[in-house]
Amino acid sequence: MTMLRDLLTPFQSDFSDTQLGRERSHWFIFTLLAIIVPFTSSMSSNLLRSLQTLFGLNVNARRFYLFMASTHLAWDRLWPIAWNLIPSPLVDGRLMLALDDSINNKTGKRIFGCGFFFDHTAKVNQPTYPWAQNIVMLGLLKPIKGRWSCLPLASRFYHRQKDIDAGKINARRHGQVLPFQSKMAQAAEMILRIAAHFGDKPPLSSATVGSVITVCGSP
Repeated sequence: MTMLRDLLTPFQSDFSDTQLGRERSHWFIFTLLAIIVPFTSSMSSNLLRSLQTLFGLNVNARRFYLFMASTHLAWDRLWPIAWNLIPSPLVDGRLMLALDDSINNKTGKRIFGCGFFFDHTAKVNQPTYPWAQNIVMLGLLKPIKGRWSCLPLASRFYHRQKDIDAGKINARRHGQVLPFQSKMAQAAEMILRIAAHFGDKPPLSSATVGSVITVCGSP
């Protein structure tokens, strides 16, 4: 546990030195620990129980849920810190990336990123267009202890064009309606940024969302 805490402390440097910033950095680190430790699932309610029971933090439930739903976390600065913690990201001299989009079902109506998205994996008794977030995720493919794993490297919320055109609250950040980006445009933006971070290695291949494997490195 101490080793995990020491690995995660670099993230704290990105938060402000105000009372709110220090509180958020404290919660951020312990929330990551609660996700990593195989104690419970990563549902927000279970993470809150972990913080209160496992780590003994005095956390107000309402404030914690607001923290978890916050659109103010600077992920563009936090993700590179995570990338720097990967000891050896290359496989045979190449950076292997996998891209996919996933549906994250929700119930609240004013949740950022939510919309009625088509779910091609829906079973017979499930809605084809659930109220959910559609998240485009880019991960690093890497063998860990003899098995292939996918480490998350970056993510984007996909917003439908008609939700943006309608100015819906779910497509707003800091009160401003977001510009539309296709999933492939979001994928390209993430891939190019990661390739630049790990070295001057342009992507060699790409495909459609759901089956992308991009290899960055020398041919």
